[in-house]
Amino acid sequence: MLFLADTPDLNETDLAIYQRVTNHFADIEHVSIRQLAAESNTSTASVLRFCKKFGTTGFSEFKIRLAAYIHAHDAVPRDTETIVSPELINFFSRFQDTYYREKIDEAVSLLLEKELILFLGLGSSNIIAEYGALYFSSIFNMAVRIEDPNNYPVAHMSPEIARRTCIVALSVSGETREIVDYLSHFNLTECSIISITSTGTSTVARLSDINIPYHITIEKVRDTLKDEPDITTQVPALYIVETLAREVIKQKADRQN
Repeated sequence: MLFLADTPDLNETDLAIYQRVTNHFADIEHVSIRQLAAESNTSTASVLRFCKKFGTTGFSEFKIRLAAYIHAHDAVPRDTETIVSPELINFFSRFQDTYYREKIDEAVSLLLEKELILFLGLGSSNIIAEYGALYFSSIFNMAVRIEDPNNYPVAHMSPEIARRTCIVALSVSGETREIVDYLSHFNLTECSIISITSTGTSTVARLSDINIPYHITIEKVRDTLKDEPDITTQVPALYIVETLAREVIKQKADRQN
C-alpha cells in the first residue's frame, strides 16, 4: 500500500485519512496536518497515528516518502531516464524543503560544538565515510574514518573526549549489525551521533541524536549463490556529507566576522 511492500492494519479512521491522502496526490507536499485532519473528519493525533502505521516518525516524513513514491512512479521521458533516475531527481527537489533545511541546521549546530569527527560505514557506505573524513579534515582539528568498528577501542574513550566527539554514521538500510553494535557503545557515553540513512525509522536512526534520511529505494542484485550485493545509489549520502561540510565552513566564517 502506497510506499509499503505490505498493507498495514487500518481501522475506519485510518481509512478515512487514507482516502483523503489519495485525493491529494497532486499536491500532498503542500497539505498541512490540520488540513488533512479537517478534510477527513479526524484529528491531528489520528493523522500522526496513521503516519506511524506507515513506518514514519510523523506527518513531515510521511509526506516526503509519499512524494518520493509518487515521483518515482511518474512517467519519465526515455532520454531523461537514461541519465538521471527519477528518485535522484526527486531527492534533489525534496532537499530544498524546510524539513531538510531544519535537519541540516540542527546537524551543523551540533558539529560546530565538536573537535573530533569520526566517520563510520561499511560496504559502499565505507567509501563515503572515507571521503567524508577527507572532506572534513580541513575543517576540524581531526576527522577520521573508523576502518574496523569491531576493533576500535570505544570502551576506553574518556567522557571528556566523548563530549568533544561526534560520530557520523552512514548506512543505507540503517540495520547493519556492526554499525548498530558500535553506536550502542557510544550511547553509553556523551558522544554525539549523526546518522545518514535511507529511512528515519531504522535502528541506526533511532540510536542517533540527529538522523538525516534521504528515502531512496534499496536496490540489490539477485544472486542465488551468495548474499545479494547492495547497489543502492550513494549520491544522496555524498551530497548530504558535502552540504554539512559547506554549511559548517560558512557558519564558522560568520562567527569569526
